[in-house]
Amino acid sequence: MIKGIYEAHLPVSNLQQSIEFYEELGLKLAWSDESTAFFWIEDGKSWLGLWAGSEYETKYHPSLRHIAFRVSYEDLKESLHWLHSLQIKAVPFGSNESIEPFVRPHQGNASVYFIDPDGNSLELICHIFVPNALKHINDKLSLKDWETLLADTFE
Repeated sequence: MIKGIYEAHLPVSNLQQSIEFYEELGLKLAWSDESTAFFWIEDGKSWLGLWAGSEYETKYHPSLRHIAFRVSYEDLKESLHWLHSLQIKAVPFGSNESIEPFVRPHQGNASVYFIDPDGNSLELICHIFVPNALKHINDKLSLKDWETLLADTFE
């Protein structure tokens, strides 16, 4: 029945500024009017709607105002350079103090976080293969520590 997510929405204060930001990320503007804009994330499969209004003032919580964009592992490794080239700062997630991409072995993913002009939480995330021997790890590991652990595991 369910095949995937077709759309998600984020609140914004300045629609034109947000359109420029999301275009800079490489999303394709599908259409817009005076209070909304929709961007294809995957052309014809999923899109992101931006809605102008005061809702952007809602205090951030992980269950609100968050979108995660799927990327490859190689792209995630280059994500800080890419974000920097767009003049976008990565931000720490949760109790992490580092802005570096990190791995969640128990979830089988790795990610890095940043915010849009309205403080909406954005994430670049990729699936990773986790050997059974490492699936018990609940800690967040830096990419460097993860790759070292993998190399040591398969020596």
